[in-house]
Amino acid sequence: MKALRLHAVGGPDDLRLDTVDVPSLAENDVLVRLRAAALNHRDVFITRGLYPKIALPVTLGSDGAGNVAALGRDQRGNFAVGDEVVIDPMLDWGDDPSVWDDSHSSILGMPRDGTFAEYVAVPATAVYAKPKPLSMEEAAAIPLAGLTAYRALFTRGKVQPGETVLIPGVGGGVQTFVLLFAKRAGARAIVTSGSDGKLERARGLGADLTLNYSSTPDWQRAMRSERVDLVVDSSGGETLRKALDVVRPGGRVVVYGGTAGEATIKLFPLFWKHVSVLGTSMGSPDDFAAMLELFGDGLRPVIDRAFALEDGTAAFARLDAGEQFGKIILRCSETP
Repeated sequence: MKALRLHAVGGPDDLRLDTVDVPSLAENDVLVRLRAAALNHRDVFITRGLYPKIALPVTLGSDGAGNVAALGRDQRGNFAVGDEVVIDPMLDWGDDPSVWDDSHSSILGMPRDGTFAEYVAVPATAVYAKPKPLSMEEAAAIPLAGLTAYRALFTRGKVQPGETVLIPGVGGGVQTFVLLFAKRAGARAIVTSGSDGKLERARGLGADLTLNYSSTPDWQRAMRSERVDLVVDSSGGETLRKALDVVRPGGRVVVYGGTAGEATIKLFPLFWKHVSVLGTSMGSPDDFAAMLELFGDGLRPVIDRAFALEDGTAAFARLDAGEQFGKIILRCSETP
């Protein structure tokens, strides 16, 4: 089979399209013939060595959808060859739904070979029926980003209808899902971006207020009349400091990333306003199943662009440049 594999840590240019053996199956595994996969910033970080315990060569990719191709001995009867499925990239979460077991859990695509290939073998517990309304490319777009967004917004953030959610940095995969989910939950959504084009796209998805942080660097001052109940932040840095300024007394700030670097925050608004700051990452199997249900009646992910597997380095370049709005897709194999 063809697989897009990383051979050295130096950036996406060290990816190569190799011909390798189709994965063998353990007793509890399912072999999926992948139709589509999706990129995440995690994949770029791994190519640059910004991830622990990197073992090379490795097939990257956490997101994928396709058809069941074969079953391990203990999974016969649970699935059928040909079933349309989507893969949960969070492996071995553990028994506590409130937090993952960091001694055993992992994410598909490192260290276990991932989805940038024609086939992938995964534990049966990570395989779910594809939401019927979605195409394979749409289904491949949702796992890691959709799971992270769902847990941040619902499980940790406890969003309620009628609340106002601030979503800094809309346009990336997770934050775009946060916007979609917030509107589905009946919340009001305020988004920021440095691109007017991305803000226009966000308005098309239901954003109620948009702010350009490039032309208005003190955007938090423009929000003094707003009552923000919940902030979902992936940036850290100055964005997190500003989020603490704008969130209402008793409000919540959920953090799942730090793309803008470490944050130096003012403590006064944190304690004076009784703000709850909540960390989150990925999500439990229950989160994943509940997230998939949101796509059963018309909700669709936002896809930026699709590339052939052979053009994987171009897909990485687009993601790395921050040009995308929504998810970037790789087409892994043709539908039979």
